[in-house]
Parts: sequence; C-alpha cells; structure tokens
Amino acid sequence: MNIENTQSQMRKGILEFCILSVIRRGEAYPSDIVEEMKMANLQILEGTLYPLLTRLKNADMLTYRWVESNSGPPRKYFSLTEKGDAFYKELQQTWMELSNGVNAVTKTKENN
Repeated sequence: MNIENTQSQMRKGILEFCILSVIRRGEAYPSDIVEEMKMANLQILEGTLYPLLTRLKNADMLTYRWVESNSGPPRKYFSLTEKGDAFYKELQQTWMELSNGVNAVTKTKENN
C-alpha cells in the first residue's frame, strides 16, 4: 500500500470542513485561507482551493464580494450564506461523531 495516497485521501475528506471553518469566522481571501491552513500543518495549494471555493459558491454555500486593492487587481472575499452555515453545522456534527469514534477505537489499553 502507498501511505502517501492514504494520507492524501484522509486530508481530502476534511478539507472542505476546514475551509468552511476558516470562512465561518469572517470574510476570507483565498491566500489567507491557504496561509491559515499551512499554519495548521494542513497543506493546500491555490490550485486545489479555487475549484473548491467555486463549487461551494455554485452550491449556494458561499457568497463573495470584490474589494479594490491598492496593489493589483480587486480581491474576492468569501463568506458563508445561511445555507452554507447550516451545511457547516452538519459537517461539524459529523466531525465530532467521527472524531469521538476514531479516538475511542484507536485508544490504547494504557490510556484506559
């Protein structure tokens, strides 16, 4: 088995939840999302992020607004819609259930 492939699949499964978590705290510019993810040791490339943001926007989970920039083209800032916030809350519940279940199953006898 290829460990890198398994690790990549695990990360992909939580990527959407993590991105929505960042945006839920306030409007977010894509490079700020990338930076925050990197600081949390969750590597993401802009080439992965932009299609995901577009898909979430097309599903009415996100909205955006353009902000003029002093140093270049206008910037697109994303925020959650009501539908996106409801979706986030469902993902959060699922994450808590999965996290608790995985922690219970992977706990060693020494930790009991």
